[in-house]
Amino acid sequence: MSSRGEHQTVPLSVLLRREQNSERIENPELSYGQANQSKKGEDYTLLKTECQRIVGDGVTTFSVFGMFDGHNGSAAAIYTKEHLLSNVLSAMPTDLNRDDWVAALPRALVAGFVKTDKDFLEKGQASGTTVTFAIIEGWSVTVASLGDSRCIFESAEGEIFSLSADHRLESNAEERERVTASGGEVGRLNTGGGTEIGPLRCWPGGLCLSRSIGDRDVGEFIVPIPYVKQVRLSNTGGRLIIASDGVWDILSFEAVVDCSRTMAAETAAAHIVKEAVQVKGLRDDTTCIVVDIFPPEKNLPPMPATKKPVKGVFKAMFRKKSAESTSHSEREYVEPDMVEEIFEDGSACLTKRLDTKYPLCNMFKLFMCAICQVEIKPGDGISVHAGSSNRKTRPWDGPFLCQSCQEKREAMEGKRPSGNRYNSDSD
Repeated sequence: MSSRGEHQTVPLSVLLRREQNSERIENPELSYGQANQSKKGEDYTLLKTECQRIVGDGVTTFSVFGMFDGHNGSAAAIYTKEHLLSNVLSAMPTDLNRDDWVAALPRALVAGFVKTDKDFLEKGQASGTTVTFAIIEGWSVTVASLGDSRCIFESAEGEIFSLSADHRLESNAEERERVTASGGEVGRLNTGGGTEIGPLRCWPGGLCLSRSIGDRDVGEFIVPIPYVKQVRLSNTGGRLIIASDGVWDILSFEAVVDCSRTMAAETAAAHIVKEAVQVKGLRDDTTCIVVDIFPPEKNLPPMPATKKPVKGVFKAMFRKKSAESTSHSEREYVEPDMVEEIFEDGSACLTKRLDTKYPLCNMFKLFMCAICQVEIKPGDGISVHAGSSNRKTRPWDGPFLCQSCQEKREAMEGKRPSGNRYNSDSD
């Protein structure tokens, strides 16, 4: 028996058990399911849980749920499903603790989306895809979206929150203005004699979306820069629903939530798809992912029998992150019916989206392209601030782009002629 002054060792098995218990308390449990009814075979999903990563403060896990709604063929959707996650993770700095890793996600998502688009376009295929991509790390949920698939979250108290943006030209005036300012034309299909039909589309190409991955036959003003929303959930959890436009064209947010409440995730996904198809028949690929996020040792999230009135789906629904509220201990005491907004940005300006707390490389080392992650010599790198009218930035300040990524940025912003332009039956 050791004396009081002696150092007492703790068996490794005990330390590991303590670490596992701590992880279990900090992280929610997930239950998920998906369902699909196919018309064209162009919807694809990615469901990947327990992704491990080694960080500065140990080993943690995260989960990824992606929706890829292809058009003009399935090639872009398949390619994006297979490469987007690795491209995002490649853009993440190494050895970050959990909080810093979550904070770095928005910028890495932008870089990963643009790299995926750039690499796919080099294949010369004309198809495109929308993307809704959710990363769940602990109680933090980060959603990056482009196109018209959508993601909503219902809290355990019955509030509905929108975590994605709609990039249809018909419903997004800001995106219409951006497309025309970058050199595109927006209008309806002209059948001759002055008669116009269908939704607003951009020309050339005839795409009714303003953002996507792929679509080589459309001008480069159709950008792959996602809207990103990042929130921290209360410890009561809730339900995440990601669905393609085959669902949202038929059902409202409230209708989707109401028709699946109290069901297990897999059953809920199937029922949402069934409800959408029953209304007007199977007119489009119709796909849904449901993810239940709840405290450990509970089989189902505590969803209410009757819902509260929906307050809306905009910023007013979220608790804004204060400058002081950054520690885990403070975050654990958010009111149980609140969802705390951490980050939101939908700008299509690549310079703005990349210029966030970028760690400059040592000037004597090779630089790294912020998009491609290829090494470039300091003299060869082009700062994202090059040509900027902002007097607070200097052209030699990072982050840096390689020559091809700089050309892509200029094309997206309408600063040079866009690439191939062919007619398309994309929808």
